[in-house]
Amino acid sequence: MPGGLSNVLFQCSLPDTIETIADEPRTVLLRLYGAILQMRSCNKGGSGQAQKENDLTVFNPAASINFQELILMAAPVTFPTLQDGLQALQGAEAMVLESVMFAILAERALGPKLYGIFPQGRLEEFIPSRKLDTEELSLPDISAEIAEKMARFHGMKMPFNKEPKWLFGTMEKYLNQVLKIKFTKESRIRKLNKLLSYNLPQEIKSLRSLLEATSSPVVFCHNDCQEGNVLLLEGREDSENQKLMLIDFEYSSYNYRGFDIGNHFCEWMYDYTYEKYPFFKASFLKYPTRKQQLHFFSNYLTAFQNGFENLSNQEKLKIEEEMLTEVNRFALASHFFWGLWSIIQAKISSIEFGYLDYALSRFDAYFDQKKKLKV
Repeated sequence: MPGGLSNVLFQCSLPDTIETIADEPRTVLLRLYGAILQMRSCNKGGSGQAQKENDLTVFNPAASINFQELILMAAPVTFPTLQDGLQALQGAEAMVLESVMFAILAERALGPKLYGIFPQGRLEEFIPSRKLDTEELSLPDISAEIAEKMARFHGMKMPFNKEPKWLFGTMEKYLNQVLKIKFTKESRIRKLNKLLSYNLPQEIKSLRSLLEATSSPVVFCHNDCQEGNVLLLEGREDSENQKLMLIDFEYSSYNYRGFDIGNHFCEWMYDYTYEKYPFFKASFLKYPTRKQQLHFFSNYLTAFQNGFENLSNQEKLKIEEEMLTEVNRFALASHFFWGLWSIIQAKISSIEFGYLDYALSRFDAYFDQKKKLKV
């Protein structure tokens, strides 16, 4: 989240000499929120698209964590201004909401189990796994299961505001921040000026009009279903299904279904493991083909819509054709959203990543998609 600090994750394991009690886990994941890191670091900036969280660290809890330090960090703090205090309260509220959401998803077997929470973080189930690679998103069995998982996610009833305010509410907020950004480095000034030359206020207005005229159900969305947020479970790599788990619900909210699926399709084009500047590779040709999209929709609708399998082929095709229009239009919003987000990250993040280059790439893809859709 822009303006926050990256989480740090620790894999915590009991020594072999200690026996567990009842169903107590031997290994857990300790997540420390950004607030606790303010005591240790001045690095500012949200987690990058390439690195939403720091790498996992394994440690012996008795030897490597100073729990007295954790307690001291939980002590009351004061804020210079009322605005600072309100922002801190908003951040705390967001953490509480995320913990509630995490617990509900865990209960419904859609995410890791939650073992406990505390002001600076939480204890989660440790799941032996690895994150997907970008090229794996297009594998038919992987794509089918992501579609099924997303459909289950979308089918949940969550105790949150169900108005679809998140997408354009967040984009308008981001745009207001972008229009105030100044850089001193000449290369950054040139890139920002190019981005601003797109007349973003007018562009977001026309995008909003287009999407308001596009039918899309409001459901509980993940909003960031990229390869780094999909785990391939250890030991289930060769299974036909149920080998994946969605993680990282930082952006989850009620939103338009088209955005969640369109955003996922956009991620097929971006590889964040490139080791040289700008630390990502973009390939617009990897955006899913019509055939690949229909494969995703078929698996999604089978899990999401009761009785879909019993419809005639003509009825199925009609629904899928409507989804093609819906999802590919909302893919425009994905490019716009993450383009704005990345401009802000270029200003506030200390993570080594070509944020302005990424923003330019997302807006290039945005205008390319507009041209293909003839809108």
